[in-house]
Amino acid sequence: MLVLGIETSCDETGVALYDGARGLLGHVLHTQARLHADYGGVVPELASRDHVRRLLPLTSRLLEQTGCRLGELSAVAYTEGPGLAGALLVGAATAHGLGYALGVPVLGVHHLEAHLLSPLLSKPAPAFPFVALLVSGGHTQLMRVDGVGDYELLGETLDDAAGEAFDKTAKLLGLGYPGGPALARLAATGTAGRFNLPRPMLASGGLDFSFSGLKTAVLTVIRERKVDGAARADLAAEIEAAIVEVLVAKALAALRHAGLKRLVVAGGVGANLTLRARLAVAARAHGFEVFHPELEFCTDNGAMIAFAAAMRLQHREGRRGKGEGLGFTVRPRWELATATQ
Repeated sequence: MLVLGIETSCDETGVALYDGARGLLGHVLHTQARLHADYGGVVPELASRDHVRRLLPLTSRLLEQTGCRLGELSAVAYTEGPGLAGALLVGAATAHGLGYALGVPVLGVHHLEAHLLSPLLSKPAPAFPFVALLVSGGHTQLMRVDGVGDYELLGETLDDAAGEAFDKTAKLLGLGYPGGPALARLAATGTAGRFNLPRPMLASGGLDFSFSGLKTAVLTVIRERKVDGAARADLAAEIEAAIVEVLVAKALAALRHAGLKRLVVAGGVGANLTLRARLAVAARAHGFEVFHPELEFCTDNGAMIAFAAAMRLQHREGRRGKGEGLGFTVRPRWELATATQ
């Protein structure tokens, strides 16, 4: 079973080939970070047009690198949602066109489900069940995962996601786009503790998150105090420490709530080295295992789409088969709990 996976939900164009017997054969990725840098964030129309330019050349490159042919494909998968509507349509249209031409099934994949399952690409892979901490630019959620398609939402952000908090506070500090990695680099040169930022909902007793208040607190500090040089680096370190402390504490609470000893961390913020280090310390102290995808699979990529689709096919849950109609849709807003519907 050979699956082509296509990811175009936002500002990365990713394509991958996953074989059910041989594993991941290869993946290629183009990031639009430089394209959007002058605007301080993703411009949806520019993102969509760039996907149009990049997707087919990337697919051709992948086939050449892996020595595979289109005629060998068993299925084509694409990100159906959530994401930017125009960007999603580029991947959906390409996937369905290929599927119709080749006479193979086409599967729409939930973007967050793909992130959630991405640590299974690594060795060692976590066994079910586990708690998943999904942390990205647009989502922060805690899920109990009992198997492919068997997910229970434990907690989520009530406003800004962790990735948004990183990006927005980075912008307040005058850092470039993308803000999260830039803030992390600056934080590495500073020391937390000089500024006293809140840890939102840390003592709430629940598993939900809130990060909008942190952004407001950072804005207040910048307006009231001179923040430059070493102080700027120290403020970045405090921002990172506040976000990481909340994420670690809530993840521990979710493990206790679920009665589980395995934690999976996925999504772009999962690449943050401070978060990884703090979770490793917590795992040793509290006796649980923590699993991360490889760094290259933390951000959006085609490999996680191809892999999630292969898992679905193994569970006989593909949505579209040979000879079905040409109509298709995308889901810019799509709750993970309904991914199997």
